[in-house]
Amino acid sequence: MLGAALIGAAGCQKKSVPPTAAAIRGITREFAFAVHNASDGRAEVGMRPEFSPRQPGKPQTLLADHIYITVPLTRSGIPDQATHDAILKELARVAEFHHLRRVARTGAPGLERFDYLADGRRTQSIHLVTPIAAVSTSAASRSTSRSLLRSPSAGPRLAIVIDDLGNDRTQADALFRLSYPLTLSVLPYLTSSGEIAEEAHRRGYEVMLHLPMASTAGDKDEPVELHPGMDANAVGYTFASMLDTVPYAAGVNNHEGSLGTSDPRLMRELMPLLHERNLFFIDSRTTAATVAETAAHTAGVPAASRNVFLDDDQSAGAVRKQFALAIRDAREKGSALAIGHPHPETLEVLAEMLPEARREGVTLVFASDLAR
Repeated sequence: MLGAALIGAAGCQKKSVPPTAAAIRGITREFAFAVHNASDGRAEVGMRPEFSPRQPGKPQTLLADHIYITVPLTRSGIPDQATHDAILKELARVAEFHHLRRVARTGAPGLERFDYLADGRRTQSIHLVTPIAAVSTSAASRSTSRSLLRSPSAGPRLAIVIDDLGNDRTQADALFRLSYPLTLSVLPYLTSSGEIAEEAHRRGYEVMLHLPMASTAGDKDEPVELHPGMDANAVGYTFASMLDTVPYAAGVNNHEGSLGTSDPRLMRELMPLLHERNLFFIDSRTTAATVAETAAHTAGVPAASRNVFLDDDQSAGAVRKQFALAIRDAREKGSALAIGHPHPETLEVLAEMLPEARREGVTLVFASDLAR
């Protein structure tokens, strides 16, 4: 009899039912509304759904929602800690009501990340971003300060672009430690392309699409790229698809592309697409035969070209020499644009030399500030 009772009791236990997409989306809306109330509408809230990988013949399903929250600054330009704490309290209240369990994730300076789980399944990933005050102030005032920055008395200007982001979260988190107006160029379609671009924008950096193009070497680093011979429709579709994976991209620069940027027809087809979207273009100059900047200007696209590569040689000593060359170019020409990569040595040198450059009167700007 006891055995039968136990069997009966076991049979009455409820099986865990995965939350539906509608339930996940409903809780996401509650989180967003709670943040709005906690910050009196001052916190910026965004959402990006995460779907299951595509499989032939099967519809994609919603796995979880990523919720991005930007903590507002006070009138004096510092992060509003009271609002930050109120947001966390409201998030916890909604989570408790829905019996969600909070699980911490690895964060970075100014970035708190944690997940909410329902019955062990992740339903929401929270990204709580505190902007870099100095960078955010710079970004907000760019439109009014550009004429001053470009005047002869403004002094030398230097833009630093960091390429090849999108795959390695650790690299991006290390880069987020640098509290300067940097431009981050994100490759499309990679595991963390969208997440890194979203967080970088909210942290206060400028975001670009690092657009894969064909190389004369014939190597194909990325599965999808622009190449000579594509018809206009293929160029348009491919470019739009890439751009969709890098939110908040304000401009574009080429990844590889020694063959692509030297092809006049391909550049004539690409540049009007940037013009339609009010994007700027930075020519990485991977070949002396490039026609990209000329094509951009012909299409009415603000553009500029790279002056210095920082880390072809990744040793710290070599990067220091290249950074010094970029400073010299900025002094001699009024401005310079340097491109590097998120290598540990490069980030170490930037952390060391960017404050020194500022002390010496060099103004650090976004890449868009040099595009004209």
